[in-house]
Amino acid sequence: MMRDMPASDDELARLRQENERLHNQLDAQSQELNLLRARFARYEAALRGSQVTVYTQDRDLRYTSISNTMLGRPVDDILGRTDDEILPPDSRAIITAAKREALTTGQPRRVEVIVEDEPGARWCDLHIEPLHNEQGEIMGLTCAAVDVTERKEGEAHLRLLLRELTHRSKNLLAVIQAMARQTARHAGSIEAFLDQFGARLQALAASHDLLVRESWYGASLNELVRSQLAAYVDTEDGQVEIEGPNVALKPEAAQNLGLALHELAVNAAKFGALTTPTGRITIRWDRLDGHGGVTLDWHEQLGPKVKPRRKRGFGSMVIERNLARALDAEVIMDFDVDGLRCHIVIPPGQLLTAR
Repeated sequence: MMRDMPASDDELARLRQENERLHNQLDAQSQELNLLRARFARYEAALRGSQVTVYTQDRDLRYTSISNTMLGRPVDDILGRTDDEILPPDSRAIITAAKREALTTGQPRRVEVIVEDEPGARWCDLHIEPLHNEQGEIMGLTCAAVDVTERKEGEAHLRLLLRELTHRSKNLLAVIQAMARQTARHAGSIEAFLDQFGARLQALAASHDLLVRESWYGASLNELVRSQLAAYVDTEDGQVEIEGPNVALKPEAAQNLGLALHELAVNAAKFGALTTPTGRITIRWDRLDGHGGVTLDWHEQLGPKVKPRRKRGFGSMVIERNLARALDAEVIMDFDVDGLRCHIVIPPGQLLTAR
C-alpha cells in the first residue's frame, strides 16, 4: 500500500491563504448581514410608527409577508391567509378586483377604499405592484396600504365649509341688497345715500370681524355693543355706559343686532343724546329668569327733547321690523320726550351655550 505523501510547503501555504480568504469572506458577509438586519429593523420600526402597511401576496392572494398588524389582526394571524379570510365583505370585492387586474395585466393599480376596522371605518389608499421573479414571470404582488382617513375627513370638512360659505355669502348679499334698496328709498341725494350706505356696510363689517375672529361660531354681546359704538365708548366725557353679563350670540343674531345698534347710535349722534356734551346713553342687558333669553335696554338721557315721530325711517324699520322678524325678538321703541328708550328681548334660540 502506498502511504499519503505529506503536503509540500507550497501546498500548505496555499491552503492557509485560502482558509484566510474564506474567513475574511465570511467576516465580510457577516458584517453585511448585520448591516442588512439593522437596516431592516429600522425599516420595520419606521413602518410600525407610520400609517403605512407593506405586504406581499402570492398569485392566490395569500399573504406571504406583512410589516404591521392589519384590521385588528396580528401578523401571525394574517400570514398564510387569503383576502377572502381577512378583508371585510364591504370592501373585499373592490380590493380583490384591483389585485387580480394587476396580476392579469402586469400593470400597477391604485385604489382608494373605505374599510371597516375595529376603531371604525378607515379610508385606505392601496398601491398594488406586480412582483416578478428572475425570469420576469409574475409571482405575486407587493402592496402598500396607506391610511388616509385624516385626509378624507379633512376633505369632507372642507366641502362642508365651502357649502356653508356659499350659503352665508348668499345671505350676506341678500342683506346688502335690501340695505342698499332701503337706503336709496330714504336718502334724499346720492351723497346722502353713499354716506349712509357706506356707514351701514362698515357696521355690518364690524359684526363680521367679530364672527370671523371666533371662526363664525358666534359673537360676544359685550364686544358687539362696543364695536358698534366704538367712536363713543371709553372717551373722556364718558357719554356711554355699557353693562351686562357674558352673553354669546349666534351669527345671525349678531349680524342683525349689530345693524340695529348702529342705527340707534347714528340716531343718537344726529338727533339724540350724543348731540350734546351732557347727553348720556346707558346700554344694559341681563338674562331672563325662567325664560333663557336676554333683555337689552337702550336708554338716552340729558339730550335734547325728543320730538314725536312723524314717519318711520330706515333706522326705525331695521330696529323694529327687521330685528323682530329676523330674531323672533320682542322690540319696543319708546320716543319718550326725555330720551329714546329701546327694549329688546332676545329669545334663547338666538343665544349660544358656553363652550
